[in-house]
Amino acid sequence: MNGQQGNAFWYRAARVQIQMYDPNWPDRYAEEAELLTRTLADSLLAVEHIGSTAVPGLAAKPVIDILATVRDFNGFPRLVERLQEIGYTYTPESEADDPSRRVFRKGPEDLTRLRTHHLHVTEQGSDYWRRLIAFRDHLRAHPEDAASYVSLKRELAARHAADPGRYTRNKRDFVREIEQKAASRHPSPGQVPNSPAPGRDQRWP
Repeated sequence: MNGQQGNAFWYRAARVQIQMYDPNWPDRYAEEAELLTRTLADSLLAVEHIGSTAVPGLAAKPVIDILATVRDFNGFPRLVERLQEIGYTYTPESEADDPSRRVFRKGPEDLTRLRTHHLHVTEQGSDYWRRLIAFRDHLRAHPEDAASYVSLKRELAARHAADPGRYTRNKRDFVREIEQKAASRHPSPGQVPNSPAPGRDQRWP
């Protein structure tokens, strides 16, 4: 199944699991980023660790979210083939709520287990890139909002563990609120984020 077009059932099968922050998450990202850089060397412009596992101290689903930017989606079938070779499944159904991205998932064949990585691919200069980087950097710099996000995730996971789609939809209002707070920051693909990351002794369980 890896590397082929996915389906909604394949994505929704695994239950939502929120875990305490794991200090190994950045290392898992770095290893995968190196693999992606080698695999997509001629088309990859920038790659970033995003999502909750990219915020030190934040409880999260133990899935590494990665954001990559390419010049454009010309030749996209070839990109799908290359990612298939390193274990990624293209899931076009994930584009329904945002057609500016392409989403790939990587992980075990067992449909009841969580994926290990989510890869979000977007084009150079996209608003999607700006929003996801701004959201991550805001949570890194504002522990009070990070703590509120954890509380919301735990509440939703308790209510909708068997329905990841609903879990995700019910987070959207909070995510949009944070994106609005961070709207004044507009990092470009490849630009080094300038917000400070919290120390590893901080925890938002």
